[in-house]
Amino acid sequence: MSRTAIRAIVALVASAWMCGSTVQVRAQQTPTLGQLALKEQERRKALKAGGKVLSTSDLPKVTAPAAPATPSAIPAKDPAAEEKPAAKVEDQKDEAWWRQRMAQAREDLRRGEMFAEALQTRINSLANDFASRDDPYQRARVAEDRQKAMAEMDRVRTDLDAQKKKIADIEEEARQAGVPPGWVR
Repeated sequence: MSRTAIRAIVALVASAWMCGSTVQVRAQQTPTLGQLALKEQERRKALKAGGKVLSTSDLPKVTAPAAPATPSAIPAKDPAAEEKPAAKVEDQKDEAWWRQRMAQAREDLRRGEMFAEALQTRINSLANDFASRDDPYQRARVAEDRQKAMAEMDRVRTDLDAQKKKIADIEEEARQAGVPPGWVR
């Protein structure tokens, strides 16, 4: 064997020995699962028991201030009778009510947008079909179908604009009612 071969073997053995000792050192430094469980158990015992968990039911109800009324606009009814229906309406307008209302409006908008996309695909298909037809009768029928689809698309776009306005109106109504923004997101 040559000297270079012997040096290579010695270097290989030395590096293998170094790697093996590194793995042993790392294995000795890494805590076992049992040790980690004991540490976690001690940590939990050291924590103070029972912190109070707050929910939305613990928070005070936020209502919008009433608009000032003129003396001539005040009816001569029993004030206690007027407060009862108002309280019932306010109870109904909780977080779930606002979230459901916004979810329904957004779902209506999403469906309208999907329908508009499908309708646009149909219009594009009819335009291609119109261009590929040679027979005047067939072209007339395709053009008529395309016109109907385009009229429907105009109606759908109007509905989409109305849905977007409805969502903006709900957000504004919630803002004026003092509803937390997270309820209408």
